[in-house]
Amino acid sequence: MENFEDLGIRKDYIKGLNELNIIEPTEIQKQVIPILLEGETDLVGQAHTGTGKTAAYGLPLLHKIDPKFKKTQGLILCPTRELGQQVAKQLFKFTKYTDKIFIESVYGGERIEKQISALKRPTHIIVATPGRLIDLVLRKAVDIRNVHTVILDEADEMLSMGFKKELDEILGFLKSKRNTWLFSATLPHGIKQIINEHLSADAHKLVINNKEVVNKNILHQFIIADGQEKLGVLLQFLNSQKANRGVIFCKTKAATNELGKQLQSRNISSGVINGDLLQKERDKVMRAFKNEKTQILIATDLAARGIDIAQLAYVVHYQLPDKEEYYTHRSGRTARAGNRGISLSIVTSAEVKQLRYFEKALGIAFDQVR
Repeated sequence: MENFEDLGIRKDYIKGLNELNIIEPTEIQKQVIPILLEGETDLVGQAHTGTGKTAAYGLPLLHKIDPKFKKTQGLILCPTRELGQQVAKQLFKFTKYTDKIFIESVYGGERIEKQISALKRPTHIIVATPGRLIDLVLRKAVDIRNVHTVILDEADEMLSMGFKKELDEILGFLKSKRNTWLFSATLPHGIKQIINEHLSADAHKLVINNKEVVNKNILHQFIIADGQEKLGVLLQFLNSQKANRGVIFCKTKAATNELGKQLQSRNISSGVINGDLLQKERDKVMRAFKNEKTQILIATDLAARGIDIAQLAYVVHYQLPDKEEYYTHRSGRTARAGNRGISLSIVTSAEVKQLRYFEKALGIAFDQVR
């Protein structure tokens, strides 16, 4: 069995990883870390969310930072504020026993002045959403001239959110970069263009097998409920879960709002998070959920990116996602840190064939609950 020391990770980082109960490297970490630690290189990693990619790129990036040089040396671009905050928090935890490395997360939807004043402190790594980073560069509030490593996390999501122009612009600014690491679940045309224009021709290309990505501690279940039966089935399941906490996923904002009203009218403590909410409202919902004032979070796929809350007992797919990587991402909210969890899909009889597709694509098995 390979461990992090075999991959070349320093002992002071391993001590921090052990405390986080990260003991055995995942498939992507085994493949990516030795390449990124070896020297200067470009890399394309095709991998879904939930594979452990933050540590796969984050640990090598931390190894490349010179803590004594008080300039920004690393840049991580993320599609959403939640993912950016999550990445920054995880990197900070990795550095518990190392020389102090300062990491700042910047994103839209928050007062820019506050972020400008935070960036006046020495900052070794910036985690940013593309639009906000460009605002900061144009205001000369951030100096990225010394950045040697840039990471594009969930690049296809940034593309689907309309950030192609911003990504090209940012990569064009970075004259001193020596390492560009791009991670994406899929490689659409726009991502291939970015790879061709901004990464070296001999960039490493890795595809991480989907079948490795689903947490073995998750029990995948489904219940068939047609039409009006869905809500009744959900209420029955929530009743069986009593004080347990979890996330219910819908495909659309309208569906999350509708379900939120239905649960509220039955006095079920829940919060809704979707793209229509102002950042302030979103933070309020997340705070209530984290502080256990609400038991259930109802979310769309994009709004839930970066949610990392321990001890979630279940995930419910009230509406099935279209793509298998969304199923992986949703399910991965439960069974964190060695715990067990349930991923329940409430499907119509016509949707059962989609579950069979997920089984093949992800190497999992669904049990029907009657």
